[in-house]
Order: sequence, then C-alpha cells, then structure tokens
Amino acid sequence: MTTSLSRRALFGAALAAPFVRPALAQVAARIAVLHMNDFHSKHEGVAETGAVCRPDRPCLGGAARLAGAIRDARAEAAAEGRATLFLDAGDQFMGSLFYTIHRGAAEAAVQRITAPAAMSLGNHEFDNGPENLARYLELLSFPVLSANLDTGREPALNGRVAPSTIVEAGGRRIGIVGLTTPATAGSSSPGPNLRFTDPLEAAEREAFTLRRAGIGTVIVLSHLGLPEDRRLAAEVEGLDAIVGGHSHLLLANGLPGAVGPHPLVVAGKGRDVRIVQAMCHGRYLGRLDLDLAPDGRIVAHGGTVRPVDATVAEDPAVAAVVAEYAAPLGERRRHPVGQALAAFPDTECRTGECALGNLVAEAMLAASHGADVALFNGGGLRAALPAGQVTLGDVLAVLPFSNTMATMTIRGGALRAGLENGVSRLPTPAGRFPQMAGMRVVLDPDAPAGRRVREATIGGAPLDPDRAYRVVTNDFMRRGGDGYATFRDDALEAYDDGPLLEDVVADFLAERGPAAPRTDGRITRG
Repeated sequence: MTTSLSRRALFGAALAAPFVRPALAQVAARIAVLHMNDFHSKHEGVAETGAVCRPDRPCLGGAARLAGAIRDARAEAAAEGRATLFLDAGDQFMGSLFYTIHRGAAEAAVQRITAPAAMSLGNHEFDNGPENLARYLELLSFPVLSANLDTGREPALNGRVAPSTIVEAGGRRIGIVGLTTPATAGSSSPGPNLRFTDPLEAAEREAFTLRRAGIGTVIVLSHLGLPEDRRLAAEVEGLDAIVGGHSHLLLANGLPGAVGPHPLVVAGKGRDVRIVQAMCHGRYLGRLDLDLAPDGRIVAHGGTVRPVDATVAEDPAVAAVVAEYAAPLGERRRHPVGQALAAFPDTECRTGECALGNLVAEAMLAASHGADVALFNGGGLRAALPAGQVTLGDVLAVLPFSNTMATMTIRGGALRAGLENGVSRLPTPAGRFPQMAGMRVVLDPDAPAGRRVREATIGGAPLDPDRAYRVVTNDFMRRGGDGYATFRDDALEAYDDGPLLEDVVADFLAERGPAAPRTDGRITRG
C-alpha cells in the first residue's frame, strides 16, 4: 500500500549530494548508471503540454533522440574512465498508436539497439494480457525483472521473468533487482493466474540472496512510485541505489519541474541509498555516477539529468526503426476530426476536475442515449489534446487503450462507493480519480478514505442511495479496474461492448464544432 506523504515530508530528509570523494577511500570501480523510466511508446516525442508532436512545434524526447542521448552519455562516460550501465525502470508500453497497432514490437526493436542491461516490468506491460507480454519478451535479449511477480500458474510467463540478475560493469559484479507495483492487479489486465506479492519483502529476499552470493552493490529497478521508493530505501537492508519509475516525477538539480535532487539520498539500514527518477516519455535521460569501494559500497556519487531536446542529435539506426513502424500509422492518424480553440492539458486529471476529462465524459454521456452520469478514470487520459486541428492520431494518443463504452444500471449507494474509491488516494495523484459528466461532487480530501464525498448531486438532486441510475463508463472500470469493484459486483445490468471510446470522442469533436477547454466546478473541495 502506498503511503501518502506531503512534498515536504517526502523530501525533507533528502540530501542534495555533490560528488565528494572521501580522501582516504579506496575506489575499485567508477561506473555511470544511465537510467530511464515510463517511456510509454512515445517514439515520436511529445510536446511540452504532453500532446502529440507536430512538425511545426518544438518537441521533447522521441526514441531516436533518446537513443542519441544514450550514445552521447556512453561516450562521455568512457572518456572519463567510467563504465556504463543502462537501466530501464519499466512502462515501455501504452501511450501512442505505435503500441496500439504494434503491441510492443516497436519498443522491442528500439531496445535491441539501445541495449539496456536490464529492465523491470511496469504495470502497463500487462495491459494486453500475459500472452502479449510473452511475445514482447521473446523479442528481447536482456533480462526483464520482477521479484514480486509470481508467474508459477501462468504458462505464458512462467520462467520468463527473473527476480534479479547480476551484471558486470567496470570489472565489478552488480546485482539488479526488479519490482512491480502490486496495484497492477487492479490497474492493468494481468489475467487471473499472476500474483503480485509484497515488494519490500521481495526486495529484502533478493538483496540477501545477492549479498550471500558475494555481490557488494545492489541496485533496485523499482516500478513502485517515489513514496514507496523512499520507504524501500529506509526499511530494506542491503540496498545501494534505486532507479525508480511509475510516479512520473523528475529528480534533478536545477531543472524546472524537479521535485527533488538527483540523486535523492535516504538514510537506509547501515548505508545511504540513492534514489533517481527521470520523469517520463523519454524527455530526460539520467546519469548517476558511482565510485565503488572494493567491497562494493558507494564511496562517492555524482551525475546529472539531461533534457532530451533539439540539442540532441538523433541516432540514425533508431530513427530508421521509428520510420518503419510509423509507416502503417500515417493515413489513419492524419485524418482530421475537429478543432480545439486551445490545448486541453492532462496534467490535473488525476487529482481534480480537468477540461480534458470533462470533454471525454461529456462525449460519452452524449453518445449513451439516456444515461444519467458518465464516469471516466483520469489515468485513462494518456496525453493532452493540442490546440488547432485535431486528428484521429491526437485522439488516439489521449485514449490509447482501445477501451469500449460500457453502460450499467447501479443503485446510488453502490455508485457512491465507486466515487469513494476514485478519490481514496487523494492528495496523491491516482489513475482512479473520476472525471465526470451529469454529476457534481464536493470532496473533503482530509476526511478518512471512504468518507470523502461530502455531497453528490445528479441532475440537481442529491444522490439517492436507493435509486437505480444509468451510468456510462469504460469497460475497464465497469469490470472492476482501478479498484472499482462495486461496478463489477453491484451492477444490476451491464453491457461492456459499446463503441470504441476514441470513436466516440472523435465523433463528438466532429459534431460539436470548435471545442474550448472548460471547467465548471463539477468537482470541488470543501
């Protein structure tokens, strides 16, 4: 369970650590850990707002530029006498038409060139089930890790995911442990046979095993999120560094938007633990420099985080791969569907009302022919919608999961329980946060979870716990995803095979004329 922490509590104990080497410390190896996380299939980069890139506007990231940054970092480290170790903290999948159409093949083709030493499984690697993940793993030549994933009952993955691996860098053997958020069981589609166990217990077990095998340095590839990484660092013995992901946060020194230093140093059991995370979408490449003592302990650290922007030269081999996989996508995503008078950002959709969430929920309500309420999980909005002409490709970037519109009849008491689940993680951003249409709510984030919806009205009348309401949502939520078990268990009648949501939103934009981002206070706090 993720512990909610304020930003002050989260970083108050952190130390911004310059590269200072103790005068008497003996250095046996000097390595540079290159790290990334949460790429989300953004092979063509993203605009500053998170929307799909346009040729006439500046873009960040992209697979070819990121590969160029990795190439440059390897060369720079070698010139400084440092061995490199490139690590990926997961969520390569889901977030663009590249994944929607190619289902991981494009990501694997790029990774065969960039050659990570290891990768942890993120929650989105399970979005299309174990069989799809197994096909992706067959295309890779490096270890993919998750110590808290039990694959014993899943034939497609049994024996294909290791808890840890040992790699060599600078003549030293380094242990790498992978961890996956247990929330994957409810936030993705791993199927009934996989089991996600306690990540701290799994990390402690693997660290002990590696230490007993003579490994002096242990790095965790964590797809748990930064609050859990801090807990991991403080409570699990035997860790030296954590390359994190899942929370899409930037740890960097002197860069806009950073929420803490690179690295974030936490006092662990018997040693300090360095935590790094490089936001998401390939917009940054992290480099953590480590000087290792003969016993593997870190005696000094340094490094930087590089923005992957227009100053980075693309890697031509990766650019060719991206062009190859982009070719089948072009005509479909170039089709215009409407106009946006201004951009619809996705930045606030996991904590409160957002204009993009309103747009999608209103499109669903309009297409449902008689529903009272539309609800959509904020985490299902994977990109911003750009200003100007909107194409089907833009809509697919916002809604890449190929979810269908689902309708159900449900009593007000169960609907309220679903809303309470949606706001249960506040103030922490969470994909389950409900965007809505046809309903207004007043929230109290400081109240105990389960009692945070102070007021709820539908059509101007208070939510009646005994009345049956017609609700439109997406098939993921209706089947219990993101913790909405009441939508699965308490629906009086349900139909999950409605039209694709991207088609619903594209038709709504085409019919309504130019769209302006709008919030109206349908979700307030009081």
